[in-house]
Amino acid sequence: MLTLALTLIGGIALGIPVSFAIAISGLAYLAFETSLPLLVVAQRMVVGADSFSLLAIPLFLLAGSLMAEGDITPRIMRFASAMVGHIRGGLAMIMVVSCMFFGAISGSGVADVVAIGSIMLPAMGSQNYKPAFSASLLGCGGALATIIPPSIVLVVLGVSMGVSIGKLFIAGFIPGILSGGALMAISYYYAMKDGYPRLPKTSAKERLEAFKGAFLPLLTPAIIIVGILQGIFTATEAGAVAAFYALILSKYVYRKLSWHRFFEICLEVAKSSAVVLFIIAAASLFGWILTAEDIPQMIAKAILSVSHNYWVVLIFFNLLLLVLGTFMETTAIILIVIPIFLPVMKQIGVDPIHLGIMVCVNLAVGANTPPLGVDLMTACKVAGVPYEDSFRYVGLFLLAMTTVLVLLIAFPALSTWLPSLIVSGA
Repeated sequence: MLTLALTLIGGIALGIPVSFAIAISGLAYLAFETSLPLLVVAQRMVVGADSFSLLAIPLFLLAGSLMAEGDITPRIMRFASAMVGHIRGGLAMIMVVSCMFFGAISGSGVADVVAIGSIMLPAMGSQNYKPAFSASLLGCGGALATIIPPSIVLVVLGVSMGVSIGKLFIAGFIPGILSGGALMAISYYYAMKDGYPRLPKTSAKERLEAFKGAFLPLLTPAIIIVGILQGIFTATEAGAVAAFYALILSKYVYRKLSWHRFFEICLEVAKSSAVVLFIIAAASLFGWILTAEDIPQMIAKAILSVSHNYWVVLIFFNLLLLVLGTFMETTAIILIVIPIFLPVMKQIGVDPIHLGIMVCVNLAVGANTPPLGVDLMTACKVAGVPYEDSFRYVGLFLLAMTTVLVLLIAFPALSTWLPSLIVSGA
């Protein structure tokens, strides 16, 4: 196992992409510490990616990309502006609400950042918002797509934990709304501190018009959730329904999509999906090796030998995730850490739905924590802001999101209440 650990750590330290570092470490272990044929590498990676549930990833990415192409983002922003633009720091509030709405369509934090940032950042610049503030808020707001259904991260968690993806989707609503509210509270603080303006209050007629314009796109998450709850389709099939609905809206309702552009989008989504699925495939090999060596059981015994206390184990687990989130990619963390800690969590009685949502909120924080902070880094690139300039503002936003995480740890019902109501009513 020393070869496996040293190769993985060395690969990451050398700046090798995490997915390749994981695959190379598995290959090195099989080559130097076992007599198994190297063909096992290909076999385990294929098995890891051979899951019907994982089809949800390209399908939801396709739905989000088609929505972005179909002039959906401006419609969502107009609605958000009508609802919260009159609050002090109105454009910042619009950014957060727009990220929440678009996250409920795209399921991807990076897609959220790019789609919302390309429109909101120039508008905020014209109102003298500090670029570093706007970039920090955009990165954290985009990360809400990690929590709010149909989150791609929730799909990966559901597959890796063997938990209902539909229940995870439902469980993400309250934490997602709380996280968005926390970001808006910090935005209001900065708006008061730096004198950011509010927009004119819209009339009831203008709000109604904005709602009409955004109504069809905002039906997407409703269709997904209702369809899953009513047993009309699975979470994976919901991705196909969402993609088809997005195609109809963009091509035939709003007439913004050409067939040539449609095929280009499909190719872009295929490339993006391949990156995620390769990480999953590589992590499957890694997880298979860990399981074969009884590593999860050994770690579980080691942790429980220190303390069986529910809160001690839970706090240790979340602190570990927060640290890993600063330098590792979200999907890789899930696929490496969850198989190791799942037996521990089961032994101390952690609800799997609570565990999944807790991990999602934690990784949303990690997606904006330097030195990696994928969402924050993307936001800075979109904003044209040096990465280090955002550090001045991102701290309070991360504190707000971490506060939501602490509430979620202390009150599991924040994630389990809605799924329990649905189950009891079914």
